[in-house]
Amino acid sequence: MNNKSRIQVLAPGRTCLFGDHQDYLGLPVIACAIDKYISLKAEENETSRFRLDLPDINKKREIDIDQTFEVLEHRDYFASALKVLRRYGCIPDKGYDIEIKGDLPINAGVSSSSAVVMAWIAFLLEAFGADREITPSLTARIAYEAEVLEHGEPGGLMDQYAIGLGHVLFINTGKEASFEIIGDSMGGLIIGESGVKKETIGTLGNLKSLALKAIDHIKQKKTGFEIINSDFKQYEELSQYVPDDLKPYLFAALKNYSITKEALEVFETDKPDMKNIGRLMNEHHAILKDILKVTVPRIDKMVENALKAGAYGVKIVGSGGGGSIVALAAEDKQEKVIRAIMDAGARAAYKVNVDPGVRILK
Repeated sequence: MNNKSRIQVLAPGRTCLFGDHQDYLGLPVIACAIDKYISLKAEENETSRFRLDLPDINKKREIDIDQTFEVLEHRDYFASALKVLRRYGCIPDKGYDIEIKGDLPINAGVSSSSAVVMAWIAFLLEAFGADREITPSLTARIAYEAEVLEHGEPGGLMDQYAIGLGHVLFINTGKEASFEIIGDSMGGLIIGESGVKKETIGTLGNLKSLALKAIDHIKQKKTGFEIINSDFKQYEELSQYVPDDLKPYLFAALKNYSITKEALEVFETDKPDMKNIGRLMNEHHAILKDILKVTVPRIDKMVENALKAGAYGVKIVGSGGGGSIVALAAEDKQEKVIRAIMDAGARAAYKVNVDPGVRILK
């Protein structure tokens, strides 16, 4: 059992390069952690309570360390994490005063909520241990169970694994999640925050439902069909089994899957061609905008301006309906691209670097 009176955790945000609206279908994604952070500082107190202070959202909370949370409040991830951690042998036996804050923007499509959950879980594992080896992938798995499975939410596991494992990551998001680090750095990344609040649960839930309905129609006609084993070249054949109103969602799933696989091939070359990565980002964004329709006018203008300013590629990030974009640009074009994004009405735009993932600061 660890006995640590002071613990500090740093949890980065993430951006998705390829695979938005794919992980909830069990399809792979390419994402990276970015160097904007949630910081958690914990100091042991003399109580049997966790006393949480979240100044960024002006909230405070106390949780009894023995509380088991048989009934969970909507999106109470602090509680669901404690509940899941007990199943992994992480049993709190003392209280802490905890401050959680950071420079990672809230509701901007860079996974601030998952970063908070990851920081919370990493702290609890560091403080109280577990009944198995604590690894970044274990921390990510626990966070996925706490955020998605415990609350019955429609998301996948991209956010937790990208934040937990860091780097540029190819993630197989099926039931037995696996991952491959395909890069340690990636110059030229720019985040643009639209300032338009995204609507994650509704957007994800609706699009997930429509895609799964399309896939189910195929499964009824083709025994053993799994979309993970399919290819975009099969669209014409497969679409005959799908009602017309669901065909766009099958098209989007297969096309985005194809783009992600092509991007992986580029990343796995000795010197990945960033112009090629940018071209594929643009293809991916076109599906998200024109087929899945998850953009809004300000996002559209930000993307248009960034491309006119010379970005290799630009796409919306995450569930959509607002949030952020990610752009890729040559070094000599980055400032011009940032200004162009701001001119489109963005709340903020800035360069980011690839981050190595959640960590305990010594």
